[in-house]
Amino acid sequence: MTSVPRILLLEDEPRDAELVVELLEEDRFDCVITRVQTRAEFVAALESGKIDLILADYKLPSFDGLSALNLVLKSWPDLPFIFVSGTLGEEVAIEALKIGATDYVLKTGLSRLAPSVRRALRETRERAERRRAEETARRSEKELLDVIEAIPAMAFTNDADGSNAWANRQWVDYTGLTLESTSGLGWQTTLHPDDADDHMRRWFRSMTAGEPFESEARHRSATGEYRWFLVRAVPLLDEHGKVRKWYGTLTDIEDRKRSEQERERLRQVEADLAYVSRVMTMGELAASLAHEIKQPLAAAVLHAQACTGWLCRDAPDVTAACRAASAAVTESERAAHIIDRVRSLYQQGAPKREAVDLNEIIRDMTVLLNDMANRNAVSIRTTLDPELPTTAADRIQMQQVLMNLMLNGIESMQKTGGELTIMSEKNSDSQLLISVNDAGVGLPDDGAERSFQAFFTTKSHGTGMGLSISRRIIESHGGRLWASSNAARGATFQFTLPPT
Repeated sequence: MTSVPRILLLEDEPRDAELVVELLEEDRFDCVITRVQTRAEFVAALESGKIDLILADYKLPSFDGLSALNLVLKSWPDLPFIFVSGTLGEEVAIEALKIGATDYVLKTGLSRLAPSVRRALRETRERAERRRAEETARRSEKELLDVIEAIPAMAFTNDADGSNAWANRQWVDYTGLTLESTSGLGWQTTLHPDDADDHMRRWFRSMTAGEPFESEARHRSATGEYRWFLVRAVPLLDEHGKVRKWYGTLTDIEDRKRSEQERERLRQVEADLAYVSRVMTMGELAASLAHEIKQPLAAAVLHAQACTGWLCRDAPDVTAACRAASAAVTESERAAHIIDRVRSLYQQGAPKREAVDLNEIIRDMTVLLNDMANRNAVSIRTTLDPELPTTAADRIQMQQVLMNLMLNGIESMQKTGGELTIMSEKNSDSQLLISVNDAGVGLPDDGAERSFQAFFTTKSHGTGMGLSISRRIIESHGGRLWASSNAARGATFQFTLPPT
C-alpha cells in the first residue's frame, strides 16, 4: 500500500462521483481517486496494481457491483471493497457482506463514507502486517528448524506438560522411532531401565519449578545399543512467567563416560595395589613387630606378677602393688598403641583428608622400624622442625609413604650398616619438606627417575610398586616426590606438601 491511498471508484453518475470526492476532501482524507464506468476500465485499473481500495455503485448500465465484487474476490481478494449506492437494500447489503464486501454506505448517509474508508484501509493494513509477521515467523521457524536439523546433536521441543511436540532427524535416525512414536511421552521408551526413574524424577521436578533441566542418561539406539547422553532443556516462558514450551538437546557423552569409568577403574586398581603393598611391607616387618609387642607385654606380665607378690604377703604392701599395677597398665597400653599403628596400616578404604602432623607420623614409623634397623646395624636419627605446620592429608597414606621410604633406606644399608636420617622443615616456598637420607647402595645407574617406574625393583622379593605408589600419593595431595644421589654414597628421597 502506497503512502497516499489510491481509490478506484466504479460510478457512472458524474455528480455522485464528485460528491464522493468532495466528502473525502472535506474530511481531509488525502487520496488519489480513479473513476471508471465499464468492466474493461475496471479490470485495466486493477491490473495496473496501484489500487488500495474500491468504492463501487451497486447498479451501472453495463456492469453491476456484485459482478465487480466477484471479480475482485477471485483475483484480488485482499482489496477492501465498499459499496456506495442509493438502491442497495438491507437484504442485498447483508448478502454482499456475506460474499466478501468490506462495508456498504448508502448515498443517503454519505457522512459514513470517510470513516468507513479509513477503517477499511486500516484493517487491510493491519491484516497485511499480520500476514508479513506470520510469514516472517514461518520463515524464521523454518530456518531455525533447518539449522537444528544440521547440528550434530539431537534436539527436541516439548509442550508445557512435558509431552514431546517435535524431534529432529538425528533423534529419528538414532532411536529408530517415528515422530508419532516419540510424541507425548513415547520418548521414555528409549531410556535405560536403570536410569529411567531418576531421569523422570528430575524432569518432572524441572517442569514443576519451571527451571532448566539437566540429566545424564542412557538412551537406546535403533540397533538396541545404549549410549550415554547429556540431556538439557530450557523453558520458554510467556509474559506471565508460565512455561509455554521446552527446548532441549541430547549430546552424546559416551566417550567421556567411558573415560571416567576407566579412570575410576584405574584409581581402584591403584588403591588395591597400594593396599597390597602395605600388606606385603607389613609381612617384612612381622619379626620386628613381634619383638616390639613382646617387650611391653613381657614387662606387663612381670609387673602383674610383682603386684600379685606384694598383695599376697602376710602384710600386703598396697603402695608397691599399686605402682606395679600402674606400670602393668602403662606397658599394656604401649602394646595396644603399637597394635593400633599396625592395624591402621592394614586398613583399606577411601582416603580421608584431615590435618596431619608429619612429625608425629615420623616418630611412629621410627618406633615401628627401630628393631629392624638395629638388626641391620642401622641407626635412625631424626631432625624435626618443632614449628612444622600440619598438612591436609590421608594419615594412612602418609604412613605408607614414610614407611616405604624409610624401609627402602634401611634395606639399602643391610650389608654395610649406617645411619638413616629423617628431616622435616619448611622450604623457601613455605612448603613442608621431608627428607629421608641413607648411606646405602644408591640409585640405579640409569637415573633417579627409573626408581619411580611401576614394577621396577632391585629387590629379589620386591613388587616394584612402592615408590610408584608413593609418588602418586604425594602428587594427589598437591606435592612432589623426587630422589637424588648423595655426594659420598647413598641416596636422599624428598617430598613436599602444602601446609594446611
